Amino acid sequence: MKITRLFILFITLCSLTTIANAQHDVVVDEVVAVVGKNIIKLSDVENAYSSIRRQQGYTNAKENRCQILESILLNKLLVHKGEVDSVEVTDDEVEQQVQYYLKNYIRQYGSKEAMFKATGYTYEDLHDIYFRLLKDRIISQRVEGSLTDNVKITPREVAEYYNAIPKDSIPMISDEYEFAEIEIRPSITEAERERVRFELSQMRERILKGEKFSMLATLYSEDPGSAKKGGELGFFTRGEMVSEFEAAAYALKPGEVSPIIETKFGFHIIQLIERRGNSVNARHILITPKASAEDLLKVRMKLDSIATEIRLGNITFEDAAKQYSEGATKLQGGVMTNPYTGNNRFGKEMFKELYPTIPFTNMKVGDISNATVKTTDDNKEAYHIVKLTKKVEAHQANLSDDYDKIYNATLEKAKQDKIQAWAQKMIKNTYIRISDDFKDCNFQLNWTK
Repeated sequence: MKITRLFILFITLCSLTTIANAQHDVVVDEVVAVVGKNIIKLSDVENAYSSIRRQQGYTNAKENRCQILESILLNKLLVHKGEVDSVEVTDDEVEQQVQYYLKNYIRQYGSKEAMFKATGYTYEDLHDIYFRLLKDRIISQRVEGSLTDNVKITPREVAEYYNAIPKDSIPMISDEYEFAEIEIRPSITEAERERVRFELSQMRERILKGEKFSMLATLYSEDPGSAKKGGELGFFTRGEMVSEFEAAAYALKPGEVSPIIETKFGFHIIQLIERRGNSVNARHILITPKASAEDLLKVRMKLDSIATEIRLGNITFEDAAKQYSEGATKLQGGVMTNPYTGNNRFGKEMFKELYPTIPFTNMKVGDISNATVKTTDDNKEAYHIVKLTKKVEAHQANLSDDYDKIYNATLEKAKQDKIQAWAQKMIKNTYIRISDDFKDCNFQLNWTK
């Protein structure tokens, strides 16, 4: 295994995951390396090793620990460079990422108390550990970016990279698909919007008269993630929530209940629980206005009619998307973008996960589906029709069909080479100490000088 930029990130994520998902062992910890003034503990190596061993079944314990230590050494070298260059990272930036992880884990375990029972770490312990790890990660990523942002590659270099791969080592690419869609949302009547406002205003009055916000949230909120926790969202910082919600939450005092506010998700009332520095913890009740069954039927019938016109050749799918679609793909003629890769290709399992109601495996290129329900980005119900525009059969990667993948691999290799060359020079002028237990490791870089 080579120590790559992606492996460095992977090791950090493994450490974060291991800390929060497994009861920590009683280990006699010790410092196994120092880079500048940054120490690396044995537990840092062991946490990452435990996680990777579970995921990938490593067997060569010594070699694997050496590889992990080298990835951490390289990360600490980047952090050291950031400290020397006074790279600025604010506590607010770090706190925002810390809260992202902690909220996810509290959601996973159900409460802070359950998380402590499962992991052996208190909320405060995890907060401090995550703050240290994530601050280092932000610094190292910024230094890495400053070193590699100007790395460019040419089409010739992409071809040379591909041609240098042994023929029997060229990876296989599974079936991939490209799609276009036309999305139409049912209209929401003003009467329905008023019904929701009235319902929330009644709940707000009940809370102001002494009923528990958390109980009403559990009973009536339509945010499934927070309703089971009495509407509690956990700590968040500015920039994490939609602007209207955030403005209302930050304007409250602890215990205070907001007026009814509207966001793209629906209507809310909010209660501030606690303010901690620039972070706040709040609970809310969400109710989303619903389209009537009649309006939903109208949308479905309209989309099926549009599909018929396209099949008859009276209008192209692209023109119909530009004319009728109400989704984010409207301006590009309905062409769908893979949210995970940023390109237009979808693997079979990924598309099934994103759009389970589309029977695309039975479609031929050019076929158009009937109208089916989809959930929009703001968690509302809509209908769409989908056209299968292209299918690329499973094949060995090649420059014609997979240029973007090969380009990204070539660019990653060029950036990795830049980091490795920089690191070897940086090591010569940096204080580095490695414990005797790891000095016989077969490192890629000359850490022991």
